[in-house]
Amino acid sequence: MAEKEKLRIDKYLWSIRAFKTRSLATDACKAGRVKLNGDNVKPSREVRLGEVYQISKGPDRRVIKVTGLLESRVDAKTAVNFYEDVTPVEQTPAFKSMFHAPLLQRDRGTGRPTKKDRRDIGNLTDDFFD
Repeated sequence: MAEKEKLRIDKYLWSIRAFKTRSLATDACKAGRVKLNGDNVKPSREVRLGEVYQISKGPDRRVIKVTGLLESRVDAKTAVNFYEDVTPVEQTPAFKSMFHAPLLQRDRGTGRPTKKDRRDIGNLTDDFFD
């Protein structure tokens, strides 16, 4: 766990467990899903302490600040000590899940929905996805 002076961004993201493999971290950098100050980052870019990176993995967006350089991959509890998660609360999955509509369910034994019920259900789903 010795700290190094120079460390590539793809290796750093892999070692702090942001990506499962180093090649996935490299591909994410090449695809423009890792940014520094709004600019795309090449996989060979050197990481410096205090830099803030934006990482996109599917619908998940994270903002991390580098607090230490990690040479090799370690367990998750140790890896947390080498970065600080500064993701805004509005972008966290827990915050987004608060706004999902409840599942539309009908009570058992109430029969088929009427035409008016079907319209109301359609309007609910249309309003939610617009």
